[in-house]
Amino acid sequence: MTVAILEAVAVGALDLQSASTLDPGEVLSRLGSSDRGMSDADVLERRLRYGDNAVGRRHASATSLLWRQLRSPLLGLLLAAAVVSFFVGERTDALVVGAILAISVGLGFVNEYRSERAAQALHQQIQHRQLVVRNGHAAEVDPVTLVPGDLIRLRLGDIVPADVRLLRVDNLECDESVLTGESAATAKTCDAAATPSAPVPQNCASMGTIVAGGTADAVVVSIGGSTEFGRIADSLGTHNPQTAFQVGLNSFSRMLAGVAGALTVAIFIINFVLGRPLVDALLFSLAIAIGITPQLLPAIVSVSLSTGSRRLAARKVLVKRLICIEDLGNIEMLITDKTGTLTEGAIALRSALGPDGKPSDRTLVLARLCSDVVLDGDVLVSGNPLDVAIRASTPPPADGWRTLATLPFDHDRRLLSVVVTGVGDGATMITKGAPESVLTRCTGITPSTGRTLDEIVGRGSRVVAVATKPIPWLSGGPTVTITAGDESALSFVGFVEFSDPPKVSAGAAVARLARLGIAVRIATGDHPAVAVHVCEQLGIAVQGVLTGAELDALDEDSLGEAIGSVTVFARVSPEQKARIVDAARAAGIHTAFLGDGVNDAVALHRADVGISVDSATEVAKDAADIVLLEKNLDVLADGVSEGRAIFANTIKYVLMATSSNFGNMFSAAVASAFMRFLPMLPSQILLNNLLYDVSQMAIPTDRVDEEQLNRPAHWDIRMIRRFMAVFGPISSVFDILTFVFMLRVLHADRAEFRAGWFVESLATQTLVIFVIRTRRTPFFRSRASVTLTCSTLICVAVGVAVPFSPFASSIGFRGLPARYLVTLPVMIVLYLGIVEGAKVLFFAHLARHPTTAPSRGAADAPRHVQPLAAQRSHRQRLVYRRAARLSHPAARRPKHAGRHS
Repeated sequence: MTVAILEAVAVGALDLQSASTLDPGEVLSRLGSSDRGMSDADVLERRLRYGDNAVGRRHASATSLLWRQLRSPLLGLLLAAAVVSFFVGERTDALVVGAILAISVGLGFVNEYRSERAAQALHQQIQHRQLVVRNGHAAEVDPVTLVPGDLIRLRLGDIVPADVRLLRVDNLECDESVLTGESAATAKTCDAAATPSAPVPQNCASMGTIVAGGTADAVVVSIGGSTEFGRIADSLGTHNPQTAFQVGLNSFSRMLAGVAGALTVAIFIINFVLGRPLVDALLFSLAIAIGITPQLLPAIVSVSLSTGSRRLAARKVLVKRLICIEDLGNIEMLITDKTGTLTEGAIALRSALGPDGKPSDRTLVLARLCSDVVLDGDVLVSGNPLDVAIRASTPPPADGWRTLATLPFDHDRRLLSVVVTGVGDGATMITKGAPESVLTRCTGITPSTGRTLDEIVGRGSRVVAVATKPIPWLSGGPTVTITAGDESALSFVGFVEFSDPPKVSAGAAVARLARLGIAVRIATGDHPAVAVHVCEQLGIAVQGVLTGAELDALDEDSLGEAIGSVTVFARVSPEQKARIVDAARAAGIHTAFLGDGVNDAVALHRADVGISVDSATEVAKDAADIVLLEKNLDVLADGVSEGRAIFANTIKYVLMATSSNFGNMFSAAVASAFMRFLPMLPSQILLNNLLYDVSQMAIPTDRVDEEQLNRPAHWDIRMIRRFMAVFGPISSVFDILTFVFMLRVLHADRAEFRAGWFVESLATQTLVIFVIRTRRTPFFRSRASVTLTCSTLICVAVGVAVPFSPFASSIGFRGLPARYLVTLPVMIVLYLGIVEGAKVLFFAHLARHPTTAPSRGAADAPRHVQPLAAQRSHRQRLVYRRAARLSHPAARRPKHAGRHS
C-alpha cells in the first residue's frame, strides 16, 4: 500500500456517495485493494490509522464512575457545609463528616466498579463474526477489525458491518428500516450510478442494515463513526432507552427525594427559628436528608445485577445489558419458536416420496441440487437445517451439473428456486419450499397428493415439497435471471420428510414456566398440524390454533383478544410474529420473544425482552437483550427465577429505606423541634447511616422465598407509599419511647442521650430486615442468607460498641449505663413483634385491595403499567441496540469497564 493511497482515503476522497458513481474495478483501485483483498500488512497499517470499526464507544473509566458517586446535589451541599464548618472552628465535626462521606463514596464506587467489570466480562463472551477475503483467502474475523478496502461477503441474515460498495450481487435485498424507516427490503445492484443518490445508493449497503435475501461481494468504504449509521448513533447518544425497571426506580427515587426535600427545608427553618447556629442547622438538615435518601440504592442494584449476571452465566444465560435481568424476571408471556425449543433441533431426513406417496430417489436428488448451489465453480452451501439434513443423508450428485441462476428463499414466498443444467435436456428450474406454496404453483395436483401431505404432517414430521419446470430455451449463457413470476405452471415431483423429535425436557419446562406465572405461546413457520402434534406429545394443552392467513384477517383489537386463547400461531411470517408481540404488549402483558433466525429479528426488537441463543444468526443475537448458551426452556426458567430474585432483593432494600430509615429520620426532625439540643449530631447521623448501609450491602446475597418467585413482580409506588405510611410511624413511636426512657428514667445528658438513640435506631432499623425480607409468618420460617445474617449482627454489635470506643468522645458519645443495655433487647424484641403483626395486617389488606389490576392472558400475573418500550421509536431501538453491538470492543479494553445501563 502506498502512502498516497492512504492519504487519499484519509482525506475522504472516496465516500459512499462517490463510490456509487464508480465502476467496481475503479472503486478497488481508489481504495488500494484488489479482488484478492487486503494483505495483512495493509490491514495492520490501516487499523493503526482508522482504529476499530465501532460506533458509540462508551468508556466507563474509574474516573467517570467516581464522578457518578460524587454528583449527588445533597452530597455536594453537605461537603460544602462541612468545609465551612471547618473554617469557622468546628474542625473535629467537619473532619468526621468528611471521613464518613469518603468511606460512603468509596463503598459505592468499589461495588459499582465491580459490577462494571462483570458487564465487561459478559461482553467478551458474546462474539460476532464477518466473512472477509484477505490475501486471496476467505476467513471469518471480528467485524471491528475491518478497514477501508477490505473485501467482505454478505449472506442472508448478516448485519452489514460497515458502509460498503457492492461488487457482485445475487438477488441481494437489504432491510434498511434502521436508516430509512421503510419496512420493505430494497433490491440491490452492482452497476455504477450516473449521479450520487441518498440516503443509501442502490449499489451500496450501509452499516447496520440487514441482508434480507441473496448474497453479495462488497468492498468496505467507510467504517465506525464515519458511516451514516455511526453519525445517527452519535446524534441519538449512547444511552439505551430506559427499561420498565429503570422507570420504576426513577419514580421511587423522585418520590423519596420529594419527601427528603420537604423534611430538609422544614428542619432547617425550625432550627433557624429556634436560634441554633446557622452552620449547625444546615449540617443537621442535610444529614437528615442524606439519612432518609437511599444513597446505596444504585450500588445495591449494581451489586444485585452483577451477582445475578454471574449466577446466570453459570446457568448458561448471558445478559447483554445487566439492567434487563429484572425485566426478564417480570415477563408474563413467552412467545417462542418450536424448533430447538420444544424439539431437539436435530433434524434428520426420514423419507423422500414421489407424487404417488411411494419412496422416490428422484425427489431426493432434485432436493439435493437445491441444497448445493454451484456458481462459476464455487459451491455455495446452504446452512438451512433442512438442507444440512439432506446433504448428510445423500451422496453428492453426479458431475456435469451446473447452476445458472438462483432465486433465494424469502419468508413471503416460502420458496427457493434454482436453474440448473446437466439433469436433462436444456435447463431445468427446481423449486423447493413449503408444501402450500409449492402446490399452489403446480398443475395436475390430485387428491392423493393432499392425503399424502396430511399423513406426513399427522406424524409430526416437517416436510418440504419439490417441483420442476423445464426451460429448454436456456443453454447456460453468460447471464441468466429468474423472478418470482417464473415460479408458475410447475410439475410436482414429491415430498421430502424430516424428523425433529420432541425434546424430552420441554414439557416439564413449559409446566415450570406456567408455575412461574408465564403463559407460553408458539409462533412457528411450520405446518399447524406439526406444531399441534409436538405439543400433544409433550403434554401441552393447545387451547387454539391460528394460521398466518387467519391472523391477517384480524384487526389489532381482535388479535389482542385472541392472544389469551390461542396457543399455536402457525405458518406465520416475520411481520406476523412482530404483530403477535405488539398485540400482547398492547394488552398490557410484559412479553418476551425467543428466536434465533433472520425472520425473528423484528419480533425480538419489539418484545419487552428479546431472547436469542448463541448459535443464532448475527441479526437475531444483535436484536436480543439476552443470549442463551443452550436453547432450552429450563435455562430460560432459571433466568426468570434469577431475575425475580434480584428484583425481590432490591425491593427489600427499598422497603427498608421507606420504613425504619424514614421513621428514624422523621423522629430526629420532630425531636429537634421540641428539644433544647439536637437529638443527634450530623456526624452521628452520617455514621449511623454508613453502618446501616454497610450491613445492607449483603442483601443481594439473600435467599428469596419460593412464593415470591412464582409470579412476576413490578414496581408499585402506591404500595411503597402505603408501606412507608404504616411502618415509618411504628419506628418513630419506638424512637420517642427511647427519648422518654433516656430523659425521664436515665436522666441522660446530651452525649449519653445521643449514644442511646444512636444504638437503638441502628439496631431497630437494621434488624427489621429479618421481618421485612419475607411475607411468611412468623418471619423466622424463612431463613436469611448467612452473609446477610452475619453482616446485620456485626453492624448491631459495632453500633453498641461505638459509645464505649476510644474515639467516642471525639464524635460526641459517652458510654451507656447497664440499665440501658438491659432494656435495649426488650425494646428490640417488642419492636420486631409489632412490625411482624403490622406486616400480617398490611399484606392481608393489600390482598383484598390490590393497587394493581391483573393483566390478560398471563396466569394471574399482576398487570403493570404499559412498558416504556411501547413508546419507543422502532428506528431508535434498532439504532441503539445495533450501536451497542457494534461498539462492544470498547468493553474489552482492560483499562475500561463496559457500561451496563
